[in-house]
Amino acid sequence: MRIAASMNTLVIAFGALACATAMAQPYPAKPVRILVPFVAGGTSDIVARAIGQKLNESGYTTLVENRPGANGSVAAEALAKSPADGYTIMVGSIGVFSINMSLYRNPRYDVVKDFDAISVAIRTPNVLITPPSFPANDLKEFIAYAKRNPGKISYGSSGSGSSDHLSAELFKQQTGTFGVHIPYRGGAAAQTDIMAGNIEASFQNFGTVVPFIRAGKMKALAVTSASRMPQLPNVPTVIESGLKGFEVTSWQAVAAPKGVPRDILAKLNADIVRGLRTADLSQRFADQGFEIVANSPEQAGGFFRSEIERWGKVVKASGATVD
Repeated sequence: MRIAASMNTLVIAFGALACATAMAQPYPAKPVRILVPFVAGGTSDIVARAIGQKLNESGYTTLVENRPGANGSVAAEALAKSPADGYTIMVGSIGVFSINMSLYRNPRYDVVKDFDAISVAIRTPNVLITPPSFPANDLKEFIAYAKRNPGKISYGSSGSGSSDHLSAELFKQQTGTFGVHIPYRGGAAAQTDIMAGNIEASFQNFGTVVPFIRAGKMKALAVTSASRMPQLPNVPTVIESGLKGFEVTSWQAVAAPKGVPRDILAKLNADIVRGLRTADLSQRFADQGFEIVANSPEQAGGFFRSEIERWGKVVKASGATVD
């Protein structure tokens, strides 16, 4: 009996020691899960996997998990409910971190209350694309075609309330045209249907479609940046094509559940920023049309709040809503 008691005491002691050792291990002591609110292949997914790769090179083990649905709300709600220990983060879009707050009457998460911003990763304009066979070769021809065929153009987006959806809404307001909106569960799905000719138009993130445009699999009519993009210098801006003030920039950012310890948040920011600024990734993103931002948690948090206010006004003016 004494031997058994001694053995039990020893087991408990070893268990306590193992627990204390695990708690004392420096972060990260286990895999970090990176949630992506959209299907694989879109901008959020591309950025998340690039960040994951760079974190792996810095000693992390990362697992990228695509959880599409409800314009990113499914993944965002999951992030909000995750432990604030630094082992679950999310790479999401302008829609997830700003537009959804006004698009939904009762959003299932609150960006300001539920998240700690880590960094804005990149930004990129949108580009109006069509199938190669579409009977318009520039924006003026596209507008003329849309006016001759009111309500007949089908335009896709990566989800209701996404930057590409609101780009189309803004375009309709300024041109007096109208079309049938088809929301997808991410930009990659909309791009696939453009190339297949199943839809006629879409404002997609510039960085994700450059290879397809160069390969002749889709046609680019105009970009939503203030000036032409060096990756496609022959594609004019929407502004120079006649629509004054039409500038839309999409962006991707990284966030964690609210309450992550400050030292862990600072480490995540430092390692992610360092990875984004490495020469190979900087060049790869530049070739795709992504501009690296890589700012601090404080700057990212302030940017979230300003974008929520800005896009709230746009959503209200457009009348767009989901529920």
